[in-house]
Amino acid sequence: MAEHEHIQHLSLCLCDLIRLLWALIVPCLFLSLVLSLLLLLLLLGVRSWLQSMRSARRSQDKGPAVAFFHPYCNAGGGGERVLWCALRALMNKYREVSFVVYTGDQGVTSEQIIEGARSRFNIVLPRAVSFVFLRHRVLVEATSYPHFTLLGQSLGSMFLGWEALTSFVPDLYIDSMGYAFTLPIFRYLGGCKVASYVHYPTVSTDMLSVVRQRNPRFNNSDTISRNPVLSLLKLLYYGCFALLYGLVGSCSDVIMVNSTWTLGHILSLWRSPARTTVVYPPCDVRAFLDIPLEAEDEDDGWEEVGQELQGFQSKETEKKCVSIVSIGQFRPEKDHKLQIQAFKEVLQTRVDPNEALKLVLVGGCRNQEDEERVRSLRGLCEELEIGDKVLFKLNVSFEELKRELGHATIGLHTMWNEHFGIGVVECMAAGTIVLAHKSGGPKLDIVVPFEGAQTGFLADSVGSYASCIQTILSLSPEERLQIRLNARRSVERFSDQEFDQSFLGAMETLMRRLER
Repeated sequence: MAEHEHIQHLSLCLCDLIRLLWALIVPCLFLSLVLSLLLLLLLLGVRSWLQSMRSARRSQDKGPAVAFFHPYCNAGGGGERVLWCALRALMNKYREVSFVVYTGDQGVTSEQIIEGARSRFNIVLPRAVSFVFLRHRVLVEATSYPHFTLLGQSLGSMFLGWEALTSFVPDLYIDSMGYAFTLPIFRYLGGCKVASYVHYPTVSTDMLSVVRQRNPRFNNSDTISRNPVLSLLKLLYYGCFALLYGLVGSCSDVIMVNSTWTLGHILSLWRSPARTTVVYPPCDVRAFLDIPLEAEDEDDGWEEVGQELQGFQSKETEKKCVSIVSIGQFRPEKDHKLQIQAFKEVLQTRVDPNEALKLVLVGGCRNQEDEERVRSLRGLCEELEIGDKVLFKLNVSFEELKRELGHATIGLHTMWNEHFGIGVVECMAAGTIVLAHKSGGPKLDIVVPFEGAQTGFLADSVGSYASCIQTILSLSPEERLQIRLNARRSVERFSDQEFDQSFLGAMETLMRRLER
């Protein structure tokens, strides 16, 4: 009897619990529905407002407008060269279309930006381009997010994209710097056609592999790599982020990638093969091909060490100078530290009283963080006691870049999984012997045999870089000349002209719709 009463009591409690849950669930469902409808109405209202802004602008301009999202357009890297060449190609073909660049560069004028493109890249636009100066570029700065950097920068780019969209509503939006999270904002809120040029996937299977294998890298600190729990959490974080990245990337109407390596990752993440095309970035190979390429004279064909090598004794200035040049922005992933360490190892093992080696690091500094990185690298050189043999050349002009490459014997590149490597191509066109990282674009697209002949060297560690440098320096002048000739012939496929043709071909469908 007691047991029966106990069961009856439990049944009553269960019924009361079900009634309570039902009483809570129904209002919550109703509230969720109301809030969803309000959010939908708000989004439709915002979209209508933005489209009215575009209609007013079109009636005034009498034509469509194309906008590029490039917050660092005044920097001197390969991504900026893509921007200016893309603008030049579109301007030459579509005369009735106006062009805008969203930039976060403050403290400079439009004229200074255009002059910077001319002096650094030898690019002159055929007509005027307008600039929209964004005030909140700090939202996409890595330093703003000491933790969860990828997520923070991506969310920050959405706010920066909103600032751009509300400042100017284009007909066609092109993300030329890799901020994929801005694509749905312009497509669904702005009602724009959208395209993207992907230099480097924000997250990739290689990054997941690094975390899974617990390898320390510039984007995987020792603290995380040593801790299995933190590594697992970061792996889950990367996996969730990769899913979001694939969703926003698939919003793009046209997807252009800069290399075979990038293509593989974008296809696996964005899953839009029909809209994805490889468009190799433009490399100003013709400007470097006019550098004389002649056989070296073992006795007097070397450049004497100039006054730039401060600290050398006067008797040392009579030595033959071998210049090893690196081209690349001073970002952590470029791994200038590896270059300096490999150079130190070469100096320790190579003894030639008639030879003086110098390492020249040529690159752009985008911000204070990059400048601090340069100071740290200078400190490393002093610590290794090679400060007088390493030169830093920051934000140099195009002509000075040509001079450095013209005097160089070896062109050095050390970035792991470099998406493409414009600097590598420029070194090959200038006639240096390239020593690049055995991964990414250099391995798959650039430093590959041309007509069965060697075009350069690949390495992946301090020891292998030092060994390859020794090998190159030990080659005869005739052997070096043959490799340089092979490399020069191979880089024609990366010229500005090839880029223009491929870029315009990929954009033709969207541009034709704008002109209707």
